[in-house]
Amino acid sequence: MKIIYIDVLITVNIFIDFFLILCTKKCLHIKVSLKRMIIGSVIGGLSSLIALLPSFIFCLNILADIAVAAVIIFISFGKCNLKNYIKRVAVYFSFSFSFCGIMMFIYTAFKPQGMEIYNDIVYFNISPVVLIILTLVCYYILKIIKRLTKGVNGGGTCNVEIYILNKVITFCAKIDTGCNVKEPFSGEYVIIAETELLENFTPDENKVRLIPFDSLGGSGILTGFKPEKIKIDGNQIENDVYIGICKDVIKGDIKALVPYEIVKDLK
Repeated sequence: MKIIYIDVLITVNIFIDFFLILCTKKCLHIKVSLKRMIIGSVIGGLSSLIALLPSFIFCLNILADIAVAAVIIFISFGKCNLKNYIKRVAVYFSFSFSFCGIMMFIYTAFKPQGMEIYNDIVYFNISPVVLIILTLVCYYILKIIKRLTKGVNGGGTCNVEIYILNKVITFCAKIDTGCNVKEPFSGEYVIIAETELLENFTPDENKVRLIPFDSLGGSGILTGFKPEKIKIDGNQIENDVYIGICKDVIKGDIKALVPYEIVKDLK
């Protein structure tokens, strides 16, 4: 009979769950505090005590994993609409399932001393250095998978910096090949962003442009303005670009759209 040290079991899985939460955060570009991520990983670590229970049948294992994932995601990222919540749980569960699969392959192929898997819970009675190395291996494998599947989600994402009134506002935006909204008089492209991203910024009424749109699953009018400067992924945009402000139009975790034409020539 093999001995399981509860303190090691919980500590190792806190570390692993923090890594999985971080992967989910980066994949979906969710803004969340480090404190919430740590609390979520601690809950995940405590849930690893499931390993001490008798072995589950496969269906119960999956249901237990999904239930734990749902709790961890709610604690780590907070409230959101049902569709986004299911998406977050699915992404976290996918990373968790992939991680467990990689660990099972390593366990089956190499039988590393001190490593065990109980009820889909990974247990390492090994040195922290080996644990870190194994986790980094998983991280880069998952990163490669993400790169290979990047095209599935369209043009990807980018980091946008807007300079206005001696202030810099930063947010993540989706690069959208179908977004062709332009300021009607100048013909310049428009980056579309939800009000919440602009930190309640209200543009000068004398400089506001009304920009019609019909490519966001509907039609309407955007409140547009031209910032002092715009950088995308650290590259300053030389052409004039407007910011179009909308409210409750863009669905999902990413609340901004950048036309592909703006970023296609960026290095």
